[in-house]
Amino acid sequence: MTNTVTEINTSTGVADDSTPEATITFADFGLDPKIQKAVSEQGYITPTPIQAKSIPHVLAGSDLMGAAQTGTGKTAAFVLPIIQKILRHASSSASPARHPIRALVLTPTRELAVQVAENAANYSKHTDLRAAVVYGGVDMKEQVMILRGGIEILIATPGRLLDHIGSKVANLSQVEILVLDEADRMLDMGFLPDLQRIIDLIPAQRQTLLFSATFSPEIKRLAQSYLRTPVTVEVARQNAAADTVKQVVHMVSSADKQRAIVKILEARTRQGLSRQCIIFTNSRLGCARLSRALERDGIKAGAIHGDKSQGERTLTLDAFKSGAIEALVATDVAARGLDIPDMPCVINHELPFSAEDFIHRIGRTGRAGSTGDAIALVDASEKRLLDDIEKLMKRKLDVRPLPEGNPTASRSTSTQVSPGKMSDPFFYQPYEPSTPAPAVDGAAKPEVKKVGIVPAKPTLGALLGGFKKK
Repeated sequence: MTNTVTEINTSTGVADDSTPEATITFADFGLDPKIQKAVSEQGYITPTPIQAKSIPHVLAGSDLMGAAQTGTGKTAAFVLPIIQKILRHASSSASPARHPIRALVLTPTRELAVQVAENAANYSKHTDLRAAVVYGGVDMKEQVMILRGGIEILIATPGRLLDHIGSKVANLSQVEILVLDEADRMLDMGFLPDLQRIIDLIPAQRQTLLFSATFSPEIKRLAQSYLRTPVTVEVARQNAAADTVKQVVHMVSSADKQRAIVKILEARTRQGLSRQCIIFTNSRLGCARLSRALERDGIKAGAIHGDKSQGERTLTLDAFKSGAIEALVATDVAARGLDIPDMPCVINHELPFSAEDFIHRIGRTGRAGSTGDAIALVDASEKRLLDDIEKLMKRKLDVRPLPEGNPTASRSTSTQVSPGKMSDPFFYQPYEPSTPAPAVDGAAKPEVKKVGIVPAKPTLGALLGGFKKK
């Protein structure tokens, strides 16, 4: 089979039907009044660019690859049209046979699965459709009960879904729509064998949707093996952070990074800014150590990483969302799928080894039209990683030297700042408007895009691994 791709030019900010995005509302999509009511209750009127460009193609039945920065509404871009397309199957019958799985959404992480399930439940709450989420790390019993009761929309991580399939609890023979969310990560994290096993159980005559913030050429070629004549929608320059994120780099020696974080949060307090932030590290051990060290420095901190049980991760996330924790120290397990509206700040304690992961990390702030600060603390030994990030983003990041020390220090110079010179390094000028840094290799400056909706505060839900609309 030969796959063809229809490229949609979005550089003009105009949808493919020549209708300006600013004039499009959710009412223009022809969604059922029950769905429109749920959208209105969430406070949404104007779709984001990825929603405006994707929803018509999904409703028309096209296979689709959608690329946009994190925090721009990709989840609703597929959840809303899925609900519309399978609404004809909605039934008030209590019989499980009347509620087979019609739509399957696969995600790489538990956190992202819960986020998608919350969206599905919120938007389908006035219908008779049922949504559920299953993921590993928790007991299967409650999930089994929900699946046996019948659901139309299933959100799952691949491993746990295969567990339920093996137990004869989940049947995919009537799936009409398949979604791979964060598709690049799904195909790049060793999920391919599991994905193939799952896809082999789904009818060949289906609609397949792939959504992600980044698509490398290799991942595009691999992903297209699952799609038929797909439409590709890209609403912004690929491999770029959202324009609502202000990025600053500080050259700081590894030994001084913890003290730098403390100073950052103290300076934000003096400016009347929120101290709440997500701090990313590369290792589980380093994550736990930094969290404990920040606690000793008087900062309310918590850690989330792969060694934590699902229950521990849920409690920590709840505490962070409630404000009981100011600094959430995390490995990349939280880089995707963690959706906290109005997150003010992300700090990279260490640069990730993958440049793509840097984009996903800083995508936790500046979401859905809100502005945010992304700070990277970079040791001289991380210069290569910083170069890789700038190459991927096609721009130079704004490097601000510490107020004390050598003011001409650059990336080629080791800025080993002694603890005694860390008295008040930041002042928080990094968060004042500044002239954008020049682009790399003559790349054009990214166009600032305005997002038309601000989401309501989400509920966490699905704490025990099952999520069923009441």
